[in-house]
Amino acid sequence: MKGIVFSLLEDAVTRVHGEDAWDDVLERADLGGAYTTLGSYPDSDLFALVAAASSVTGDEPQAIIRWFGRESMPTLARAYPAFFVPHTDLRSFLGALNDIIHPEVRKLYPGADVPEFGFSHAPDGTIAMRYTSARRLCAFAEGLIEGAAAHYGQTVHLSQPTCMLRGDVSCTIELRVDA
Repeated sequence: MKGIVFSLLEDAVTRVHGEDAWDDVLERADLGGAYTTLGSYPDSDLFALVAAASSVTGDEPQAIIRWFGRESMPTLARAYPAFFVPHTDLRSFLGALNDIIHPEVRKLYPGADVPEFGFSHAPDGTIAMRYTSARRLCAFAEGLIEGAAAHYGQTVHLSQPTCMLRGDVSCTIELRVDA
């Protein structure tokens, strides 16, 4: 996993809970914590950090991952405004993931293994987003969606009728955006 993910996690934890909280999570995870944005690290490090944060907060690991996604979006918007400025709403932003944003992420972070998304739109305005990734971080995707909606001043309602964590082949994240 690319180091940017670890840097985002450290930023979210220290911004919301303070530097001591990040040090506590690192200690509980029994990890050194010397993560650089351009480095690559084992996926197991992220899951160890999430488990450690879960033991500190008492929140379920999937809730921690979703929170992390939501809290990462303001940092991403500041660091990569070119990904956000061309869009005026969540729908437009999500539509750019596969063809614009993820190719740019691969340029910035060679070797980045980004998830694949598929989209379908229902007549009632619901978007069904298919998420596929060996990492099975659908909760992170949900958090990023919530964070992006907040960035554009919108409210989004999510449900997940299928999920790899429940044994499905892929996840389906259904979202409705309030007008």
